[in-house]
Amino acid sequence: MLSVQNARSLFPLFKAQPDLAFLDSAASAQKAQAVLDAMDEFQKHDYANIHRGLYGLSQRATQAYEDARATVASFINAPTTDSIIFTRNTTEAINLVAQTWVKQNLQKGDAILLTVLEHHANIVPWQMLAQEKGLDIIVADCCDDGSLPLENIQKAWQPNVKFVACTHMSNALGTILPAQEITKYAHQNGAKILLDGSQTVVHSSVDVQALNADFYAFTGHKLYGPTGIGALYVKPELLENMPPYQGGGDMIETVTLPMGTTYAPAPARFEAGTPNIVGAVGLAAAIKFIQQFDTTEIQQHEATLANTAIEKLQTLGSITIHGLAEPRASIVSFTVDGAHPHDIATILDECNVAVRTGHHCAMPLMERLGITGTIRASFAIYNTLQDVEKLVNGVKQAQKLLLPKVS
Repeated sequence: MLSVQNARSLFPLFKAQPDLAFLDSAASAQKAQAVLDAMDEFQKHDYANIHRGLYGLSQRATQAYEDARATVASFINAPTTDSIIFTRNTTEAINLVAQTWVKQNLQKGDAILLTVLEHHANIVPWQMLAQEKGLDIIVADCCDDGSLPLENIQKAWQPNVKFVACTHMSNALGTILPAQEITKYAHQNGAKILLDGSQTVVHSSVDVQALNADFYAFTGHKLYGPTGIGALYVKPELLENMPPYQGGGDMIETVTLPMGTTYAPAPARFEAGTPNIVGAVGLAAAIKFIQQFDTTEIQQHEATLANTAIEKLQTLGSITIHGLAEPRASIVSFTVDGAHPHDIATILDECNVAVRTGHHCAMPLMERLGITGTIRASFAIYNTLQDVEKLVNGVKQAQKLLLPKVS
């Protein structure tokens, strides 16, 4: 079992830039050397197109791709590998569900329930589908502290809700939602549910069977893996009634003209064309990398960093931390009175501190909070207390430059 105290040394970026405080992992995490090596070795020695080649190299590549699917299934405790569909990212996974199961099963007048905490990727596809099919969009509000308990879902609920799309952890605030309770309530009221796990899988163990989620999506690049690869879990009994999302090679059984195509079983039916084979190998390597650490130790490490940052930032004065509700994870989202977030971030960059500013693809949440955006520091396995000190000192420096009256 590896220790998080040594994790930073396993990422080549920090060997090249040892003084960098990279605090933007919620947007996209850095890549461990083990992940880069796995993709490099595969491309050097085992790469070929998959599923259709009878020669040995293609069969090895196919095995690596399907082994990656098995790794993902095990990672989230999916009951079968066939319930894992590779996608480009969480965004594509959500669009896939919208254009397959939901489009086929919801009718005019039915409703989709969202929360105000959602990333745009879990809002816009549902708005597009609602406009196309005459569906209603219902929104569950959060509390002022950024929490969203089950009571808020119950308060927003309408009899015509047939589908729920809900984040498992807010990318903007770090709030962790009671996903298991929300899922149970949705099922009790005859609705299916999709959980956006983009942030959650990085910081805690996820068990889709324990959650009883109908759909669960996450992306590789936030999980120390490559861009362009993600995964969608679909409850097995829902797969067979889902139509294809895209047409092309490898998702068919037979094609005849003018009309007569039959489709492959899941998951192949949803993976048209040559997939991101190298990305799947990299995702599997990233999962195996993170599994070398104790999940509890990761959570404690990241909680220490986030809580220390909050404590020290609050001592500076003129700072508001947004989303202090528990449970929460790894994200500190704040504003500085009298200063634009972009100006703070620019000065932080000069201090070699990388943070994200703006609305974080969560404009409805920013409107709900009465702000235009925040400064977001997101912590990962490779961050240290020294990174926290650099953040706090950088903000203090920014206050002196931008707000002369702040001592």
